[in-house]
Amino acid sequence: MSKQNIFNNDTFFEGYKALRAGETNYNDLLEQPAMAKLLPDLTDKTVLDLGCGYGHNCIDFVHRGAKRIVGIDISEKMLAVAKSESAHEKIEYLNMSMTDIAALGETFDFIYSSLAFHYVKDFDSFAKTMFAVLNNGGQLLFSQEHPIITATVDGNGHFNKDENGNRVSYTFSDYNRPGERKVHWYVDGVIKYHRTFSDVINALSKAGFVIEEICEPTPEEWAIEKLPTIVKEYIKPNFLIVKARK
Repeated sequence: MSKQNIFNNDTFFEGYKALRAGETNYNDLLEQPAMAKLLPDLTDKTVLDLGCGYGHNCIDFVHRGAKRIVGIDISEKMLAVAKSESAHEKIEYLNMSMTDIAALGETFDFIYSSLAFHYVKDFDSFAKTMFAVLNNGGQLLFSQEHPIITATVDGNGHFNKDENGNRVSYTFSDYNRPGERKVHWYVDGVIKYHRTFSDVINALSKAGFVIEEICEPTPEEWAIEKLPTIVKEYIKPNFLIVKARK
């Protein structure tokens, strides 16, 4: 399984940090609002946050009544920020790969992950691992880059414009060729893994999960007011969100 640690690269980390600090990033305008709507009742629940980053969601889970949260991330740099900005007695931060969660030796009521699973090489095996780490009746909620976004081998899918410069369609390729993608995102050679929509859902189903809801979020009016260009997300989805139950 992939143990890529791109978030410990200084150039990448600073670029990502600046992106998240901006008021018009897609995480805050599109992905996170959609994820929040799908959160279950977390009162007295144990939560595992995979790829917890700065720990912002871990703190949110405390406010939502969770009794214990374990946030794991492979990046020491991300966890240093989490331990500084998002510390709480109910939260434990661990530096490890999310594919190694069986080593935790405990089970959870809820597994959450925001935009991390497209870094996992063997999703079929990983889905089985998550299923084993969940308590009976436990739920999984995750977001990832949409397969339309991860498909194109060089990462350069693109919008097409009409004679007036308006975006009218989106071009991508290699959708049905799953596997590794090396793309440029602040630095060269960032490795992601493309899976088709059916690859994702079938991996979860074969692991034993029952799919509860699937979301391909579109921007709400308040988000369009903040960032008018985000209306282009009506042409193609940027994120895939899946909620499932054991």
